[in-house]
Amino acid sequence: MINEVFMPALSSTMTEGKIVSWEKAPGDKVEKGETVVVVESDKADMDVESFYEGYLATILVPAGEAAPVGAPIALLAETEAEIEQAKQQGANLSNKSAQPAAPAQSTPSPAPEPAMATTGATASRQNGRMVASPRAKKLAKEFKVDLATLSGSGPFGRIVAEDVEAAAGKAPAATATPPQPTVAAPPRIPTQAVPAASVASGDVVPFNTLQNAVVRNMVASLQVPIFHVGYTITTDKLDKLYKQIKSKGVTMTALLAKAVALTLQKHPLVNASCVDGGIQHHANINIAVAVAMGDGGLITPVLQNADQMDIYSLSRTWKDLVERARVKQLQPAEYNSGTFTLSNLGMYGVDSFDAILPPGQGSILAIGGAKNQVVATDDGMMGVRRQMRVNITCDHRIIYGADAAAFLQDLAKLIETDTQSLTM
Repeated sequence: MINEVFMPALSSTMTEGKIVSWEKAPGDKVEKGETVVVVESDKADMDVESFYEGYLATILVPAGEAAPVGAPIALLAETEAEIEQAKQQGANLSNKSAQPAAPAQSTPSPAPEPAMATTGATASRQNGRMVASPRAKKLAKEFKVDLATLSGSGPFGRIVAEDVEAAAGKAPAATATPPQPTVAAPPRIPTQAVPAASVASGDVVPFNTLQNAVVRNMVASLQVPIFHVGYTITTDKLDKLYKQIKSKGVTMTALLAKAVALTLQKHPLVNASCVDGGIQHHANINIAVAVAMGDGGLITPVLQNADQMDIYSLSRTWKDLVERARVKQLQPAEYNSGTFTLSNLGMYGVDSFDAILPPGQGSILAIGGAKNQVVATDDGMMGVRRQMRVNITCDHRIIYGADAAAFLQDLAKLIETDTQSLTM
C-alpha cells in the first residue's frame, strides 16, 4: 500500500507550509510515530510524525520549497517491494502538477487519510494513536510506562517527558511546584544562519513566511473600527521594585505583564473580543507580548494565565518563551492564544506610539520608555518624577472610551501605589 504524505495544517490561519528539512531520505525505514519532516508554519517550525510504518519512497517537495495545505509532499510505501511503484506514482504526480490546470472543475473526491501527524498541534490521541514527545516515548520504554494510561500536560494535551517521569515515580507531581513552561519536544539545534545576500538598490525582496503572516494580520486589522487613549504613569515605585528583584531573574516585561493582568481582572471587557453576533468574554487572561524576530517580522509569545502566576514563575516562563521563539520552536497555543497584547518600544527610547490591534483581540497596549520629568507636586512645588506614556488601542465595537480610560486609571494606580501586589 502506498500512502500520500500531505502538507499538514499547523494552525487555523495556515494556507501553505515550507519544508525546513527532511529527517529521512528516500528509501529509509520509517517507524510509526517517528519524525520524518520539519515544516515551517506561519511562526514556528514543527516536527511532523508518521502515522504508519513503512519506507519513505519519494519526496515530492524538497527542503526549502513550499506547498499548499493538503498538497502531497511525499509518498510512503508499506513495503520495500512497493518503493519503485511509489517512485513512478510520484513522477506522475510531479508531471501533473507541472501542467497547466484544466479549466473544468469536477467534484473533488475525499482526500485519503494523511500519513503524517503534526507534533504538538493536535490532541493527545489522533486516529487511535497517543501523541507524545520523542523523549517521552524513550522514557516510557525505559521506565516501562504505558503511554495509553497517561494524561498529557503538554500543549493540546500532549504527553511530555515530565508526565512519564511522574508516572514512574522519578519526579515530583506537577502540582508540587508552580506552573512551569513545558516544551513539547527537545528543541533542535538551529542551523547556522546564512548571511543575507546584499540587496542592491531597486531590488524587490519577497516576504518570508513570518512576514507574510504579519501582512495578513495587519490587513485584517484595517477592517476593525478602533480608537486610542493615552495615559502618563509615574514609575518611581515600579523602578524601585525592579531594582530589588532583578537579581532573582525578574524582567521588566514580566512586571508589566503582571500589572496589566491584575488590572484586567477588574476590567474583563477590555480582555474580551468581538465575534460574530456578540462579545467573547475570555475565561483566562493570556498576555501576549510582541517580540521582533531577527529575520524580519514579529511574533507574540503568550504568558497564559498571567494573573495567576507569581512574578518569578512568570519571568522564567517569559525567558523560556523568548528563547524558543528565536529558534521557532513555539507551539501554536504559545503564540496565538493571547487575549490582550503588550507592545513595548521603550527600550528603543520611544516616548509614545500607537499599536495596531491584533486580529481576534479587543485591545493592545503600547508602552513607551520611562524618563525623568519635571512635574508639579501635590504640595505646589516642583519635583522630578520618572514617567512613562502608555497608549491603548481598542476595538470600538465592544469597548468604549470610558472603559479604556477606567482601565488605564486603575493600571496607573497599581503601578504608582500598589507595586507590592505584583510580588504576591
